[in-house]
Order: sequence, then C-alpha cells, then structure tokens
Amino acid sequence: MSLASLYEESHDLFRESFRSFVAAEMKPHVAEWEAAGIMDRSVYAAAGKHGFLGMAIDERYGGGGVSDFRFNAIIAEELAEASTGGGGLGLTLHNDITSPYFIEYCNDEQAARWLPGIASGELITAIAMTEPGTGSDLAGIATTAVKDGDEFVLNGAKTFITNGINSDLVIVVARTDPDAGRKGMSLLVVERGMDGFERGRNLDKIGQHSADTAELFFSDVRVPAANVLGDEGGAFDYLGFNLAQERLSIGVYGLAVARAALGWTVDYVKEREAFGQPIAAFQNTKFELADVATEITVTTPFMHQAILKLNAGQLSASEAAMAKLWGTELQQRVVHRCLQLFGGYGFMSEYPIGPAYADARIATIYGGTSEIMKTIISKDVLA
Repeated sequence: MSLASLYEESHDLFRESFRSFVAAEMKPHVAEWEAAGIMDRSVYAAAGKHGFLGMAIDERYGGGGVSDFRFNAIIAEELAEASTGGGGLGLTLHNDITSPYFIEYCNDEQAARWLPGIASGELITAIAMTEPGTGSDLAGIATTAVKDGDEFVLNGAKTFITNGINSDLVIVVARTDPDAGRKGMSLLVVERGMDGFERGRNLDKIGQHSADTAELFFSDVRVPAANVLGDEGGAFDYLGFNLAQERLSIGVYGLAVARAALGWTVDYVKEREAFGQPIAAFQNTKFELADVATEITVTTPFMHQAILKLNAGQLSASEAAMAKLWGTELQQRVVHRCLQLFGGYGFMSEYPIGPAYADARIATIYGGTSEIMKTIISKDVLA
C-alpha cells in the first residue's frame, strides 16, 4: 500500500535522505513545537541546506531545478508517517503552495532578489487571501492597495494565515482597482519589517498547533510597485493557476496520514490485549482494518495518476477537486475508525492517533471546503 510503484531510484534516495532529516531535525522537537504553537524557523534553513525546499526552483537560484511533484509527495508521506504535527504543514505550504507563485510570476529582478532565499529557507513564505468576513469568497476581498507614485498604500486585514508568524515574504491579495471587479485585484509581496505591517495573534487551534496560523494587519503599509507579483490586476487569474497543485497536495497528504494511521493501528492491536487475547484477534478489529486497508488501496492508484497528470500539466480542476475531496474525507474516516481501536489510549496525546484525529478536522475545510470541491466536480459532471 505504499507509493513505491510511482517512484524511481532518485526518488527512493530522496526519501531516505528526507526520512533521516525528519528523524534528526524534526521528530525530537515536535512536542515542544506543538506546546509553543509554532515550529522553530531554523528548520526551514536546515531543510533548504539539504535540498528539501525549492525543488522546482531553477538551479541558478539555488533550487533543485526539477519540476516533479513526486518529490513533494514523498515529503508529505514522510511527515505524516513521523507524526510531525502542524510543523510539517508549514514546509508543504512553502514548497507546494507559495513557491510556485514566485517561480511562475517573478520578473528577473524579483527572482534574483527572492528565489535564492526561498530555496535556502532563509525566506519563509506565506499567502494571505482569507479575510475575517470573506472566507472562500475571493471576489469579496476588502483589503485595498492604492497607487501612490512608485508605491502602493496597503490597508486591510487577513486571517487564518499559515506561516503567518514565521513568514518573511507574504503574498497579499489586495484590491488595486475598486471599479474593475475581478480584474481589479493584484498580488503584492509584503516583506518582514515593513512599516505598518503587524502580526496579530498566533491563533489557538484545536489541532495542527505547531503550524503558526496568524492574523495579519496592514495599516498604510507602503509596498514598492517593484513588489507587485506579475501584472497589476492579474491576481484572480493567478490564484487559479496553482489551485490544482494546492488541492492535490492536500489530498496526497490526507492519503499519507490515512496510511500512517493504519500502520500505527496495526502495530497497536497486535500488542494490546483484552479479555486474554490481542485486540487484533477480534472480528470487529479485523473487519474495521479490512475496510480501512481497502479504501487506502483503492485510493492510491488515483493519487498516482493525479500526480503524474500534474507533472504533465494535464490535471484538470475537477480531478484536483476529487483528489482533495476524497483524500481529506478518507483521512477523517480512517483516523476516526482507527482511534476507536485504541480505546481510551486513542484519546491520549502520547499516541500519534489522537493528535492526528485533531489535526485532520481542518483538512476538509482549508484549500476549499468539501462542499466547494463537490460544486467544482458537479460542474464537470453536468457539462
């Protein structure tokens, strides 16, 4: 039930290396980060040093120069298997969701200025779309950026921003022309230390505690026009360009968590005894694990196919939505059923299944809710 059939020798070597990195640099600190509500930013620099960031960034900027999402999938699998909590989410967001915007839309000057730091982990990235009153409604964004000479004056607020505390570069979606509708929004890169840029609370969540998730406030922040990513007015179109990869990333991680949860549970039920026999001997245990294993096995080829289609530039919006919908719903079903087999110990943080259960709840919400995914899929079905 592994993704081994998807990979070549270079991927296997990458997996071994990243697994060792996680064991040495992340796993020993997870409890500390979860308690603190944030992962130590030094992990990004360490990951960059070993080639685990910016795999798709051109080699001349210090990246891997390889646009192959299989490497991203390996990172998701290993983070899930090691039960790294919310900290791993920051790494996948940096690689899978924010970096592609910089790779695709930076001009030469911006690329030279930002891409080396993104690849090295010295510049941690975030994207700020969601506002307190908009949720998934990008057309309702109220944050404004008014042109003033060679600067934009940025005002507004964002919320639920992953990497919101650690980030050095924040892609902010703002309305630059209030009369142009969807064509009136632009992407502005706000840098750490800009006057008027303030970070609010590191939000207290029910799961994924070490993924710093913050409120961001912009009060007359003067953003140079040189920090506009892509063309002015192009944000709405740009935001759609990476949605397929973003949603596939979330779905792949959901499947990885499900597979990891099954492994933890199999180990537990073989060791734990009740009424004089291992829990694994009970028919209910066998049937529950059979159901879970079947769902994971049936899902895996679809995710294989989606990853290869993404690499080939052929993954449709509908297929990406399916990957996100099914992968995250599967994640929730599996951790729920597996936790039950742990009994009271499943409710304890000392076993990975408990934190995985809490962490999973957001998966069907962020990146577009399951309901939005179904709406996207239905349009294709009814076309």
